[in-house]
Amino acid sequence: MDRVIYNFDSLPLRQTAMPAPQRRSIYRAPRVPEPRIGIIYNPRSHRNKGQDLACTGAGSIMVAQPRTREEIAHALAGFAQDGIDFLVINGGDGTVRDVLTMGQAVFADRWPAIAVLPKGKTNALNVDLGAPADWSLEGAIAAYATGRRLLRRPLAVSREDDPGPPMLGFIFGAGAFTLGIEAGQEAHSLGFFNSLAVAATGAWGVMQALFGTNRNKWRRGTEMALRFEPSGEPVPRSAHSDPARRSVMLASTLERMPMGVELFGKPRPGLKLVALDRPRRRLLAALPAILTGWRPAWLATAGLHQLDAEALAIEVAEPVILDGEAFPAGRYRVEQGPELTFISP
Repeated sequence: MDRVIYNFDSLPLRQTAMPAPQRRSIYRAPRVPEPRIGIIYNPRSHRNKGQDLACTGAGSIMVAQPRTREEIAHALAGFAQDGIDFLVINGGDGTVRDVLTMGQAVFADRWPAIAVLPKGKTNALNVDLGAPADWSLEGAIAAYATGRRLLRRPLAVSREDDPGPPMLGFIFGAGAFTLGIEAGQEAHSLGFFNSLAVAATGAWGVMQALFGTNRNKWRRGTEMALRFEPSGEPVPRSAHSDPARRSVMLASTLERMPMGVELFGKPRPGLKLVALDRPRRRLLAALPAILTGWRPAWLATAGLHQLDAEALAIEVAEPVILDGEAFPAGRYRVEQGPELTFISP
């Protein structure tokens, strides 16, 4: 077995024309008998800390441990030059976001097959793909030949005042979702991770919204405007809130969410949106049943909207979150990115 450690200073970044994010690629990563494998290993990911990377298995394996997004781009350019067939991302959802974002200029519309080792704090993508929490590199390499191949399109999130390429990720949110991510960092410091962290922060947010006053940051909402694209039609809202504010907005292309919650309604592909106008106590009291699949007819009129979209435009006065990281307030476009082939056991 060959093993290569990349020196980032010696790697040129290959410049490739990038497809428009809405373009539908018909390319499928082929299965080859002896794949060349590139591994992006994030030593700072939660479950990688203090551990060495063991490279075992068949085939030629190249390993990179980039520290920055620029180093990720150079590592991926090296992988592309070596003609990899299989890209293994060893890290959490944030690492996946950065690798996919920086990989656009390298792979364009001809991405290799991808596997994600769930080494982060929440690993929502891996829940959707069905990979076990203890999935190893050896298991991922074996799954290349025998495992399932799942097609997913990440979100492509563009900031209107930034001419650069879109960010690619899987969960985009604003409003109380941003507060929830901040609370999640506190939950992580207390030892709650993965689905347990989701449950802990979700319960905390619901308690704040149920028992807090209208001055409570969990209840007052965030100034935002939501429109469907390309029509420009506003996203529906109820009559129970300030028309300039929403409590929560979330968008995702994941089909299954952590803990099995049906946040966007029944599992389905495509770009999905959930928007909560105001945390009315009636809605919050019914939330556990709603998240397990209950769909009363009064949801939309009460202010909870579960919708599908081709693309979305959002203008928001407070930071937004993409796969766990905060980005500045502003105007964003959210649509579907390239179709990628993921490997799962």
